[in-house]
Amino acid sequence: MKVFVQIPCLNEEETLPLVLKSIPKKIKNVDQLEILVIDDGSTDKTIEIAKQHGVKHFVIHARNMGLARSFRDGVDYALRHGADIVVNTDGDNQYPQARIADLVQPIIAGEAEIVIGDRQTSKIAHFSAFKKIMQRFGSWVVNKAAGTNLPDAASGFRAYSRKALYKLNIVTQFSYCMETIIQAGNKRIKIASLTIETNKKTRESRLFKNIGHHMLQSGKAILRSYIMFKPHYIFLTLGIIFFLSGIIPFVRFGYFLLMGESGGHLQSLIFGSAMIVGALLSFALLVIADLQRTNRVLLEDQLERIKEIQYRK
Repeated sequence: MKVFVQIPCLNEEETLPLVLKSIPKKIKNVDQLEILVIDDGSTDKTIEIAKQHGVKHFVIHARNMGLARSFRDGVDYALRHGADIVVNTDGDNQYPQARIADLVQPIIAGEAEIVIGDRQTSKIAHFSAFKKIMQRFGSWVVNKAAGTNLPDAASGFRAYSRKALYKLNIVTQFSYCMETIIQAGNKRIKIASLTIETNKKTRESRLFKNIGHHMLQSGKAILRSYIMFKPHYIFLTLGIIFFLSGIIPFVRFGYFLLMGESGGHLQSLIFGSAMIVGALLSFALLVIADLQRTNRVLLEDQLERIKEIQYRK
């Protein structure tokens, strides 16, 4: 059993030593434990610091590519080097690396394919009340889209089995966290949660500029993933809303017409027609999206088989 612990980094020369020192040297039921540093365009001494601490595996981006791309490239490297489990942690020392040993055990035992650390966000002191509410709301939305029941969907402290990584495909450029949960939930990949306590805050997040930016980007990623798997919920709902909004003005116009007061109510016909057109477009998009979903399922089945061949040990 080989485990790769990957650490996405962007100018983490100050905190990376804390992370590397706290990663367990040995884990029960694990034969090999490797550390992979993904340098996402750092301009400081992140790579030098990692080498000084004995890291031998690197993925280096010449410029900043983002967290999602870093995760994807790290997974590719780990699988090519025989990883059975890939653990993702952060270079800012937010997560308790000592719990990596606990994070991988449900996968080793065959009880789950993905394990996510629950940071207990309601107890994190440096999180504002608004951020705590948004974290809970975000997890609720992701759980609705994925059919899961995870308390902390935004946590980046995770372990993935080799089998799960064959089935997951990262398409977003912002953060893989929400997307992989929605994909895993809809692909019936079993996900477990592990309660953890985070370390003290070392710096501000570099993933987003502010909470508004984070909400916008996360919302886009969730909506895109949701439409990929359940387009009928979106477009059917829109179609029904537009259709009902179009029928009501027509009924209103018909009523006044029967009452002999049709003059001056032409705007009802115009508005109703526009809504009916919107409904027809929504139903057309539903058909197209459903066909694309079917095509995507077939393509992902092929990708899974290609990965099995590509990463064969």
